[in-house]
Amino acid sequence: MVEFTKRDSLKLLAGAGASLLSACGGGGGDDETTVVIPEDPEVMPPVTSSSATLQTAFENNFDVGVSLFSGQADGTSELEVLSRQIALEQFNSVTPEFEMQPTFLAAEEGVFTFDRADRVVDFALENNMSVRGHSLLWHEQTPDYFLVGTPDDIRQRLDTYIGTVVEHFKDRISIWDVVNEATSVDVFRGDAGIGPDRDTIWLQAVGSADYIDWAFLAARSADSNAQLFLNDFNTENPIKAGFFRDIVRRLMNRGVPIDGVGHQVHIRLEDTAAAVLQSIDDMQAEFPSLVTHVTEMDITLYSDPGPCFTDVTQCLPDLGPVPPADLLAR
Repeated sequence: MVEFTKRDSLKLLAGAGASLLSACGGGGGDDETTVVIPEDPEVMPPVTSSSATLQTAFENNFDVGVSLFSGQADGTSELEVLSRQIALEQFNSVTPEFEMQPTFLAAEEGVFTFDRADRVVDFALENNMSVRGHSLLWHEQTPDYFLVGTPDDIRQRLDTYIGTVVEHFKDRISIWDVVNEATSVDVFRGDAGIGPDRDTIWLQAVGSADYIDWAFLAARSADSNAQLFLNDFNTENPIKAGFFRDIVRRLMNRGVPIDGVGHQVHIRLEDTAAAVLQSIDDMQAEFPSLVTHVTEMDITLYSDPGPCFTDVTQCLPDLGPVPPADLLAR
């Protein structure tokens, strides 16, 4: 197996994605598809194949994942069947879309419902695909009962929840996003923020960011062999990337069992590959023992202004079902 740096791996993935997109969107015939990206002279040679899929192109280097709903794993509608076919052809790793969030696994305290999550996990394993557990703690998917009482009460409840979930999937899931999106977003509100910790309902209820430590400790206690990740978005922003590293540094200094970091990479056409790669380089340079994953990669064709997100005004026109070729090429 060829060894790649994290940057090389990402460049290879970019080459495959462009090749596949071009092959799907181009004309007919059996000609090989070659994609050249001259803007970055360091880009490794792209995949050149008329039949390569994402999973086969990189099966000796890294997994290429997809998120699936439970219906896409075993449903019978035309769209569900098509989604499942694409997943089986192109990917070798699966992340349940929402079925593993606390609000879906345990909407009521002590009452666990694993049916939908099990359906996705079983589908993946039956088809020799790995599974990423996402996520054990996320402020946007936390039932109210989690945060009732003293910090000790909250920790005990969190320990029970994480222990139950990780134990249920033990030997079926070996990678977990333990804590999701806990890094400060103050960078988007000027320079008056508190960073590095995000002011979430967890931070407010506990009175500190200790809840992050608790989650990792509980996950490690439940499965000593699982890889445990801290996952976040906009890590290509240098200020937020610094906050992200601050949290990782604190966890490692405290001896908290963290194995890796996840970069979500939700980017726009205006963003640069260099910014994404720089964030990964900086994390790897300071914490060489940690594994780096790109966990939710997508690229939007829209460049809507701020008001579109705050009050749904000044939004750009919908591009329709077939975006312009020049945007797809970019």
